[in-house]
Amino acid sequence: MINEINEDSSVLTILDKITKDDDPEGEIKMKIALLLKQLDLHLLNRSLKNISLEIRLNPGTVKNDIELLKRFSGKGEQTVLESIEYTSDYEFSNGCRAPPWRQIQGEICYVLVKPHDAETLCITCSKEGVFLNGGKTDDEGEINYERKGEIYKDLVTLLREKSAKFSENMSQQEGRFNEEQQKEKDQPNEAPEEEAAALRKASTASRRSALEKKQISLGRSQMTKRLEPSLNWKTTVDAKENKSSLRDTQEEKHGGRLEKSRPSTSPGRAQLIRKSAEKIEEIISESSSESEEDEEPPDHLQEANADLPSEYWQIQKLVKYLKGGNQTATVIALCSMKDFNLAQETCQLAIRDVGGLEVLINLLETDEVKCKIGSLKILKEISRNPQIRRNIVDLGGLPVMVNILDSPHKSLKCLAAETIANVAKFRRAWRAVRRHGGITKLVALLDCRRPSAEPAQPGLYEARDGEVAHCGALALWSCSKSYANKEAIRRAGGIPLLARLLKTSCEDMLIPVVATLQECASEEKYRAAIKAERIIENLVKNLSSENKQLQEHCATAICQCAEDEETRDLVRLRGGLRPLASLLSNTDNKERLAAVTGAIWKCSISKENVTKFREYKAIEALVGLLTDQPEEVLVNAVGALGECCQEPEGRVTVRKRGGIQPLVDLLVGTNRALLVNVTKAVGACAVEPESMMIIDHLDGVRLLWSLLKNPHPDVKASAAWALCPCIQNAKDAGEMVRSFVGGLELVVNLLKSDNKEVLASVCAAITNIAKDQENLAVITDHGVVPLLSKLANTNNDKLRRHLAEAISRCCMWGRNRVAFGKHKAVAPLVRNLKSNDTNVHRATAQALYQLSEDADNCITMHENGAVKLLLHMVGSPDQDLQEAAAGCISNIRRLALATEKARHT
Repeated sequence: MINEINEDSSVLTILDKITKDDDPEGEIKMKIALLLKQLDLHLLNRSLKNISLEIRLNPGTVKNDIELLKRFSGKGEQTVLESIEYTSDYEFSNGCRAPPWRQIQGEICYVLVKPHDAETLCITCSKEGVFLNGGKTDDEGEINYERKGEIYKDLVTLLREKSAKFSENMSQQEGRFNEEQQKEKDQPNEAPEEEAAALRKASTASRRSALEKKQISLGRSQMTKRLEPSLNWKTTVDAKENKSSLRDTQEEKHGGRLEKSRPSTSPGRAQLIRKSAEKIEEIISESSSESEEDEEPPDHLQEANADLPSEYWQIQKLVKYLKGGNQTATVIALCSMKDFNLAQETCQLAIRDVGGLEVLINLLETDEVKCKIGSLKILKEISRNPQIRRNIVDLGGLPVMVNILDSPHKSLKCLAAETIANVAKFRRAWRAVRRHGGITKLVALLDCRRPSAEPAQPGLYEARDGEVAHCGALALWSCSKSYANKEAIRRAGGIPLLARLLKTSCEDMLIPVVATLQECASEEKYRAAIKAERIIENLVKNLSSENKQLQEHCATAICQCAEDEETRDLVRLRGGLRPLASLLSNTDNKERLAAVTGAIWKCSISKENVTKFREYKAIEALVGLLTDQPEEVLVNAVGALGECCQEPEGRVTVRKRGGIQPLVDLLVGTNRALLVNVTKAVGACAVEPESMMIIDHLDGVRLLWSLLKNPHPDVKASAAWALCPCIQNAKDAGEMVRSFVGGLELVVNLLKSDNKEVLASVCAAITNIAKDQENLAVITDHGVVPLLSKLANTNNDKLRRHLAEAISRCCMWGRNRVAFGKHKAVAPLVRNLKSNDTNVHRATAQALYQLSEDADNCITMHENGAVKLLLHMVGSPDQDLQEAAAGCISNIRRLALATEKARHT
């Protein structure tokens, strides 16, 4: 309607212009103008009709059609085809599978189709349509791209023409096929076009090569835009990487098994990629570091810089020689390729983009040692690229490298192990190495004294045993981030061999050995084995090394092992505390500083070690690290200070060195581990009255109270524990607590928590709050009595103790004693007397003593056998326990006598 109105208005405009003139030839002009207008409309409609008939396919449409035909293909008589598969397993980021030089011609991909009643057809899918090409050549297996027939609008139309069986079966299933096709259309994939548009934008913004200028000029000459080639290759496995990562995560969570099958591959790559489905072994709960490195950054070379250097094209020519050359040509091509700077990302991706990875992996399965060495040297360099190492795993390269570890040639073993070390940086790679027996073989490489067969050509491919062990340690270091691999290393006897290698003086050897032990020391079984093998001595010795990386790994390993008290003592006895303290002065290397502070923190758990650290001035150095440091360092430094401040001398040192201010400042942070440690440190300092005054002046108590709202239970618990000494040592504690608006209600509500540590810490805080009668009255109004009574049935001794102390204090107000009896808190408290913890006995006896002031509570105690249990405690060496037990028995006895007297009167 709008078009008609516009056309009518344009005609009226012409008529208006003509009639305004008094020209006698106006009528003729008007007729000519109308005829020209009609001709213009006719030509425009004709052009639109021709354009609408022009076929314009895109990669998404072609891919959907092929995937749909795959679902309807198979061996049965009712299937439309026997098979359909791509000739290339690589997919560009724009969705095309054709080589870049063919994408310029608008070609998208090539497929091999086997109908039921015809020979295999090799078909080209392009943006212009679908047509038969010359097929694969017999000698080289290359595709003859020349068109051998007319162009069809899509695959289905072509196959209907070429196969009567396809047409017949398709007619029977046409309804279902169209329904599936409509579903595919409803979910379009626009990512390739967006990426192609991004590439075009980058291309026009940068300096163009002659080839790129030619492509642009060709593109502008067309009425519609061409598909531009992307050199950003992907394997089909990479395209589904996110799905496989999700399946890995689900498998890890549920401990189940998942079936995993490879995508269909061309015959030329059948030996490199397994077609058959294989069972993935059940995953033992992997360590946290696996998931951290599972996602690797995507390619960014071509998007960042569309101008490819000449080396890119030269390397691609060399790969072609590798494909088609004889043995001599292959070796020469490998040597020439090695001369390029393979550390450069452009060179790495050039090898991958033209299919060079497949060729290099294929060469590893040959019998020619020179070819294997050349291939491994190249793979070792380019596998530093995250995407390339994923491609190597997808192409089945790791099992081949694992097999090479059995080679009699030590140089081959070294290269294979180094390449495995570069590739094994994510979960699927770790699993592949383990599943194919790689862990056992790598551990065997550590045995320098193990006899080996003589190589076929002595001297040429020889390497020293130490080099072999070094490369094996590098590979184990990469693989040891997996829990299952750690277990495999231990079962293969890796710990004694690693312990033996620790005795060497070669730093290059020591770094991967210590790093492997550091990764494995997170497991308790390893820590016991490390202690048994006397590895701690060597770790302590290497702390004095000049190599910063070695110092870092040794400190981290000590930090992991120092969870055990015997190990902490061993570090002190072997003189390890002094070098740790001295390393605190070197603050430039943050990674090493984090490792050293971590080791000091764990070692400080032992009081004897704290005394030594005080002697070595480590506390002063730790206070100096409380500002302008990364969170990893802060967490460990504050943790160490928290342990040192458990001793009076440590608290004095921190206060005199001005450590209270930075500690209080850290209470406003968000790091969970840091908050736990800093609250502990502030709480330890608050035990000293002078430090408490500083904390109160800096508003530290309010900050601690605000952390009770933190969502993490461990932060809440640590804050509540820290509040206890603050309330105990504050000058006017009652008024200070009441000054926090809503603070008392917040504390009482925390008694509804499910976390035992939170409950115990809050009970301890309530015990101190309730010392002030006004505060006790407020928390009673907030319902503290029923909430405490509900906790009385716990089996946790820590909670039992602090709960009993809180109940004892709360009995001091009003009718709280009666209320505890009504809420049935008395009988569970009597049962707590059967605990083996003396602290529980003392606190419970004191609570029962307060509760026994009520007659009904005395009856309940007597009925539950409290007198017998309390009689044993009257003889306890603990004076407080004696008095509380005796007082409780006295109250029960007085009630009994009063009852007896009343009965006789």
